[in-house]
Amino acid sequence: MSNYYRRLFPWKQLFLWLNQDHVPNYAFTHREFAVTLRNEAYLRYNSYASHIELQKDIIRLNPTRFEIGPAYTAQPKDRKLISKAAFKPILRELVFDIDLTDYDDIRSCCSEARICLKCWKFITIAVQVLDLSLREDFGFQHLLWVYSGRRGIHCWVSDEEALKLTDEQRKGIVNFLDILRGGGSRHGLKVSLTHPLHPAIERSYNILKVYFREIAFVEQDALKDPEKLSTVLQALSESEKLKHISEKLTSAKELTSFAKWEEIHKTVGQEIKNLDKKANSSFGDQRRSQRLKEALINIQLHYTYPRIDLEVSKHMNHLLKSPFCVHPGTGKVCVPIDPTQIHAFDPEKVPDVRDLLRQLDKVKLNQTGEGPQQSNQPSWEQTSLKPYIEVFEKHINKIVREKLKSKKHKAHSMEF
Repeated sequence: MSNYYRRLFPWKQLFLWLNQDHVPNYAFTHREFAVTLRNEAYLRYNSYASHIELQKDIIRLNPTRFEIGPAYTAQPKDRKLISKAAFKPILRELVFDIDLTDYDDIRSCCSEARICLKCWKFITIAVQVLDLSLREDFGFQHLLWVYSGRRGIHCWVSDEEALKLTDEQRKGIVNFLDILRGGGSRHGLKVSLTHPLHPAIERSYNILKVYFREIAFVEQDALKDPEKLSTVLQALSESEKLKHISEKLTSAKELTSFAKWEEIHKTVGQEIKNLDKKANSSFGDQRRSQRLKEALINIQLHYTYPRIDLEVSKHMNHLLKSPFCVHPGTGKVCVPIDPTQIHAFDPEKVPDVRDLLRQLDKVKLNQTGEGPQQSNQPSWEQTSLKPYIEVFEKHINKIVREKLKSKKHKAHSMEF
């Protein structure tokens, strides 16, 4: 790992991303870094005056990974020199963590730490929905999505407004985004929404319903398990017509999950149509029709809506693994992802630290032999890490440009 930290890790870019300026300020110098050593020792409250200092210490310690926390009122390494009451977090990116283990009740292709392209689609659509909501509903612009190295993804929001959010404000944002309810509703679903849907949820639903059938019934075979089929039928228990075919659906082993859902959807859809068309429909009929429509939407959201680790986002002092760390279990680098290209992202093709070091050794061999002359390029530019660092740099450049623009505007305002 020390070779990776020494030769490939983008230290300067990490500094610029956290500091948002070329001149070190408290956003970096008062920032907490925590490291996990190979003997499992966990060292917290490290802080550094520059990215060079950080780089030297990480190379010296050679941790399996390191995490980033908030910036405090004082340098974390000096926290014992001031009172506990005076040592407080004052600045922190708004962060989100989505892990596929939280989808284990609805994914059948894999479980626990294992993933494949089928279940990765849950992450793909989660990014699509959350990225849009954070931009449209909250006005955030600087969102960095980072692959966790195994089975999940992290999001770091670096807008000035996001950095200054209190814990209560963070909880408010998370509660707005979260529609899933712990152990599920009385129907066994994790979603129990009623009409009318909030416009933000309706927008998310319109995105997710496009993927619902393919993900839930083709790729995850969601209705193969009798218990899961029972959950769906129970959610639609208001349907009189469905009761007549529920036994057939339960016993017909030859029917695919997709075929079962099509039969359910057609039956319930026809019943809703009949109830809505009744010239003298009673209030009870209208309510039954409405509840069936709600149930169909809740089923779709149960199988597709993003499952956020709520506690990660609620607290300013929560630590999160740094971008470009290496996952100790897989050897894969935690690389940034362009959210507009999320559908093309394949976690299996993410650079592995061993492959990267082999690529570097090959370049070095060429340079000392008959190959090209030594280049002034950074080492990472000659490896498969290059496109991911370029995504990172593009993201950083936007942040730094906006910060510079804001500083100029403030200076101009003060002149008057």
